Amino acid sequence: MGLLAPLVRLFTAVAAAGTHVRLRTAATLAATLAILIAWPALAQTRIKFTLDGPIEGPEALFLVPHDRGYFKTEGLDVTIDDALSPLDPILRVASGGYELGFADINALIKYRDQHPSAAIKAIYMVYNKPPYAIVARKSRGITEPRQLEGKKIGAPAAGSTFAQWPLFAKLNSIELSKVTIEKIGIPVRAPMLAAGQIDAALGSSFRLYVDLKDRGVPVDDIVLMPMASYGMKLYGNTIVVNSKFADEKPDLVKSFLRAFNRGLKQTIRNPAEAVEAILRRDDSAKKDVEIERLRMAIAENVLTPEVKADGLGDIEIARLEQSMDQMALVYTFKSRPKPEAIFDRAFLPPLDQRKVN
Repeated sequence: MGLLAPLVRLFTAVAAAGTHVRLRTAATLAATLAILIAWPALAQTRIKFTLDGPIEGPEALFLVPHDRGYFKTEGLDVTIDDALSPLDPILRVASGGYELGFADINALIKYRDQHPSAAIKAIYMVYNKPPYAIVARKSRGITEPRQLEGKKIGAPAAGSTFAQWPLFAKLNSIELSKVTIEKIGIPVRAPMLAAGQIDAALGSSFRLYVDLKDRGVPVDDIVLMPMASYGMKLYGNTIVVNSKFADEKPDLVKSFLRAFNRGLKQTIRNPAEAVEAILRRDDSAKKDVEIERLRMAIAENVLTPEVKADGLGDIEIARLEQSMDQMALVYTFKSRPKPEAIFDRAFLPPLDQRKVN
């Protein structure tokens, strides 16, 4: 019964005692009650978690376990912060400033190649299929990758999708010299594409495609080319952990993933309800837009055939090897890391908890 049994005995003693004794015992009782009330907070371990960008529909995957108290049930007091660039979570977690984060595994692979001793590794694959995409306008004469030659593409220079553009071009026989890349900010990407100032743009499918629809561009004029549908074997975003923290407190890492996995399955079951976590934090967010964004991320990036067969969170080592083979087509490794050094499945919840019904 924990603290409850002594508390019951204390109540009994107060009832049986004289007035003066009751007063003194009541003071003791008040102090005990204060400790009891504060106990859950005292037992919570603080965890700092970093996203890889702004809070939008797909970030409900992390906000749901936070708002529903799943982290607290596991004894964790989790703070979730947004980020300015895809590199932020890697730098934050590797430095130890954050215990865990959400990062592009391909950016992680390159970072570990350049910093072999960096204290960071992947532990739960969220986007089994990466959301990297080219979104184009059919009215601009584009329906397939090769037609990007001779066109102008807008791209945020610091984006994860832009980093994979050379590989996509290589896999689809696109001559980079024949494509004009205009480096633009994310806020103007969809407006410029909608206005015809660029012919196509690079970005996450669930962001760029939905943003373009929201600006009134007819669906039959939007051409969505997910890079993973055109020969790319790469994985997408994963939960990363500071390696030193994981070595010192493995049970806390397992507790975090257990709570996240529970929240992820809840979000998959009810995306519309999950989006409320976004709306509570952003008054300007449009519910229908964020629901579509989240549903798109779940359907195309989370619940892939691989995940439906093998469960959430894990990877296939052979595929990760193959993805690094593809990366090597356009990136020169200094000391190519082993897949086991990049992804550690030791903290995953049991398979029966990760299976998708």
